[in-house]
Amino acid sequence: MKKLYTLDHWVQFPSSEYGGLIVLIAENDQEAFEILSNSDDFCEDDYEKYGHLIMEQVVKANKFNLADDYESGIIDAFLT
Repeated sequence: MKKLYTLDHWVQFPSSEYGGLIVLIAENDQEAFEILSNSDDFCEDDYEKYGHLIMEQVVKANKFNLADDYESGIIDAFLT
């Protein structure tokens, strides 16, 4: 059964004070991590500095079971 994930996204101070919300569909935490790790929504510099925190955010994400089968992937990303 797939889940809808809502994750907090941020780039820590003093680099910036940017943040946002990422909504995605995945079967489990590992698939969510892989989707986010391979996403073009993050600039390469941010990933190198903060990529190790992705799984932490995936584990802490709000997760909602989906009744139907949807394609895995990022649904929306609001990043400031």
